[in-house]
Amino acid sequence: MEKLQVYKFGGASVKDAAAILNLCRIVRDFGPQGPLVVVVSAMGKTTNALEEIYDLAYKQQSYEAQLQLLEQFHQQTATKLGLTSESSIGWYFNKLLLQLRQRLAKIKATDDYDEYYDQVVSFGEMLASQLVAHALGAQSFNSQQLISTDTSWREARVDWQKTAANVRYGLTELLLAGPVVTQGFLGGTSYGVATTQDPAKTIYKERTTTLGREGSDYTAAILAYCLRAEAVTIWKDVAGLLNADPKIFPDTVRYPEISYRETIEMAYYGASVIHPKTLKPLADRNIPLRVKSFLDPAAEGTLIHDCQHPALAPAFIRKADQCLLSFASKDFSFISEENLAVIFAALAQAKLKINVMQNSAISFSVCTDFVERRVHQLLDLLREQFTLHYNTGVQLFTIKNYDAASIAQLTAGKRLLLEQRTRSTFQFVCQAS
Repeated sequence: MEKLQVYKFGGASVKDAAAILNLCRIVRDFGPQGPLVVVVSAMGKTTNALEEIYDLAYKQQSYEAQLQLLEQFHQQTATKLGLTSESSIGWYFNKLLLQLRQRLAKIKATDDYDEYYDQVVSFGEMLASQLVAHALGAQSFNSQQLISTDTSWREARVDWQKTAANVRYGLTELLLAGPVVTQGFLGGTSYGVATTQDPAKTIYKERTTTLGREGSDYTAAILAYCLRAEAVTIWKDVAGLLNADPKIFPDTVRYPEISYRETIEMAYYGASVIHPKTLKPLADRNIPLRVKSFLDPAAEGTLIHDCQHPALAPAFIRKADQCLLSFASKDFSFISEENLAVIFAALAQAKLKINVMQNSAISFSVCTDFVERRVHQLLDLLREQFTLHYNTGVQLFTIKNYDAASIAQLTAGKRLLLEQRTRSTFQFVCQAS
C-alpha cells in the first residue's frame, strides 16, 4: 500500500487518559495522509504490575489487592475516555478483565512458568489497545493473529513467511477504512499436544507468545517489513535518539541523523530507546525509522536510515541489575573449547543472554541480566563441573565511540570488576553504588 506508515506508542505515551488523548491529537495533527498502523504498549507500568501479580499467582500467594488496583486503574481510564460497556469495544474490554481474573485463578505451580507468563502479561497490551482504538475511533486487530511465532516463550522467534501472509490478509482491507490499532510485544503460536500415539488425535493449542521485554518496537518493524511501509515512527518521552539516558546522565546530546549500523550496535549494548531486534527488518527493506517526542511532536527528532555521517559523540549506556558469573576448572586445567561448549549450552538452556564475556587461562566470566530463577538453574547445571563464583547487584557500562576523556569521566570513583575494549567500544562491570 502506498504511503503506509507505522506509529508505535510506548507505555509512557499511553500511561493514562490524558496521554491517550494526546496520542489521538498526534495522529490527527501530525499523522500521515496515507494508511496508518498504530502499535501500542501496555499502559504505564502495567507490565511490571502484571509480572508481580503473575509471580504471586504462580507461587500460590494472594494477589487480589494488586489485581484490584490494576482493574480499577483500567476501568477509571475507560470511564474518563467515555468507553461504556454498551459498545462492542467496551464489551470486549470488560471481557478481557474477566478473562485475566479467570486465567490467574487456574495457574498451578506445576505449569511451565514462561509459557503462562506470556498468557498473563499479554493482557496489558490487549487492554491498552482497546482504549486507544475507542479514543481514535479506529478498528483494532489482535497481533496474535498477525505475528506467527514458535514456542520460545518470552522470546518467541517470528515465522516470517506465515506472518507476512497473515498481515497482508488481515490488515490490507481494514487499512483502506482508516487507522488500525494493534498490540506490540505479542505474537501467537499453534502447536500440537499428543494425547495418544495416534497422530490423528493430536490436540492443537492456540497460545499467546511474547517477543521479549520492550518488544513493541520490534512489532512495529515486523509489520512495516511485511507491509513495505514508507516509514516507522517511535514516539518517546525524549527528544529523539540521545547519546545517553537523560535520567542517568546529565548533558545528553541528540543525534539528528544516525545509521542503521550504529543504532543496532547501541541497541545491542542496551540503549533503552530502541529494542535490539527492531533495526534489521527495517534495514532489509531500507525503511527509515524516526524517533520523536510525544511531548513535542513538531520537533525534529532523530532519523535512522542508511547514511554516512561524521564521528558521533560518545554514547553512554548503563545496564543495571546484572550478574557477573565466573566458571573455573576444578583441577586448574585450562578452559578449553569443550568447557566453553558446556557453559554456552547451559546458558542457552537457562535462557540467559551474555552481555559481555572474558576468559583467562583457567576461568571464564560472563555478565548477564540477573533473573534469579534462571541464574540458579544455570548454577545447578554447572556446579559439578566447575568452581562457580558470582556477584549480583552489579552494573554494566558501555561507551560507544569512546575517547580518553569519556572513559575517565565514567570510570571515576568506581571499582571495576571487569573491563574490555575494542576499537570503538569500551565496557566495564562495577558494583552498583
